[in-house]
Amino acid sequence: MEWIFVTLASMFAGFVDAVVGGGGLILVPALFGAFPSAPPATLLGTNKSAGVWGTLISARQYAKRVDMRWAAIAPAAGAGFVASLLGAWAVTVVDPSMLRKALPLILIAVLAYTLYKKQLGQTHAPRYSGRTEAWVACAIGATIGFYDGFFGPGTGSFFVFLMVRWLGYDFLNASASAKILNIATNVAALILFTAKGHVWWHFAIPLAVANILGSMLGTWMALKKGSGFVRGMFIVVVAALILKTGYDAFLR
Repeated sequence: MEWIFVTLASMFAGFVDAVVGGGGLILVPALFGAFPSAPPATLLGTNKSAGVWGTLISARQYAKRVDMRWAAIAPAAGAGFVASLLGAWAVTVVDPSMLRKALPLILIAVLAYTLYKKQLGQTHAPRYSGRTEAWVACAIGATIGFYDGFFGPGTGSFFVFLMVRWLGYDFLNASASAKILNIATNVAALILFTAKGHVWWHFAIPLAVANILGSMLGTWMALKKGSGFVRGMFIVVVAALILKTGYDAFLR
């Protein structure tokens, strides 16, 4: 039953992650619920080993249909990779408990701003070009990449929001670009988890297949429905993240 439960969770996580990020909100609690006595690092590593494949397939699908701004996104992915490794190292020497309590408040601000600015992310109008765009994208990649390695919840949603807010992308293009950065940060984390032996590979393979199937469906829906659909999913996912992170920080 555990196999069936976490496999279905992985498929749904792939769908959500492909549209707007936040798949870990679904698969991580499912893994912890199915295997309560397992080491947390092993469950987190198994989550990364499944999710990275769904994100990779999603990014490939987006790249075929969306005009990706590779001159900015490629270096930003590199910055995110390095920063994620640094974040993963930092969490071994710094207690992230303060960030755990601040995160729900940050997410509330993100949600309030998105709801207030109803036209936010509806039009794709990049604010920068050339080196300026690349530097701003790298700042986003490094900042959220470090956060992903250090703590993690909502990484994909933060990537999407900052690309919409700072770079002027619409939600569809931001989601597509966020996938590239998320691959880099996930691979960095997966390298560390694998090196430490914190991946259940017998679970990783079926979870990855399910995640890919969900990711393909989510990407198809996002491309078919456009930025309005992605914005709606973004609002739902951020609201769910507020509830989950708020419970973890103040009630658990």
